[in-house]
Amino acid sequence: MNGSTTVAGTMYCASLAGVQVFATGGLGGVHRGAEDTFDISADLTELAKTPVSVISAGVKSILDIPKTLEYLETMGVPVTSYGTDYFPDFFTSNSGLKTEFRCDTPEECAAMIHAQRAIGLTTGMIFANPVPKDKEADPEKVKAAIDEANKECIEQGIKGAKVTPFMLKKINEITGGDSAAANIELVKNNATLGARIAVALCKLKQN
Repeated sequence: MNGSTTVAGTMYCASLAGVQVFATGGLGGVHRGAEDTFDISADLTELAKTPVSVISAGVKSILDIPKTLEYLETMGVPVTSYGTDYFPDFFTSNSGLKTEFRCDTPEECAAMIHAQRAIGLTTGMIFANPVPKDKEADPEKVKAAIDEANKECIEQGIKGAKVTPFMLKKINEITGGDSAAANIELVKNNATLGARIAVALCKLKQN
């Protein structure tokens, strides 16, 4: 049968199989209002303890991105933006938040992974790969859609695991499919980068 896993679940399975790099769409993170609900994705805790590098288009923009980045820093998880100084915003390429690290080639990413393993660090790593500018959704349109969807989510009392699917579906409806189109493009983009990093990492190990 077909099935799916979260980033946390995939990281765990990948580590058991010896897979060091995998690509996804967007990471889970700290939810809006987490100061009251303590709703924080298990993706973040898995990144803190499992040595697998994840290529994503940042975290889902329905989340609290500043708190997510702060949490990752606290847990010692390196966050590196690819080809930019700014953390991507999932549906769009720029959240306006800078990251500490930047890589511009797959070889640089592979070198970071190789160095981290060589010195014995055991956390995961995040390579935040922005959706191509010509494929991203309109930032203002997405922001307005997120605000509207979040308002409906609160009004309907939706909580826990039901929040993300509700929000993504609602945002897609409000944006007339633009968010889903950007989602498809960012996954393709991440898979391409992930494959190139994996190849570069294999070459490093052979030398």
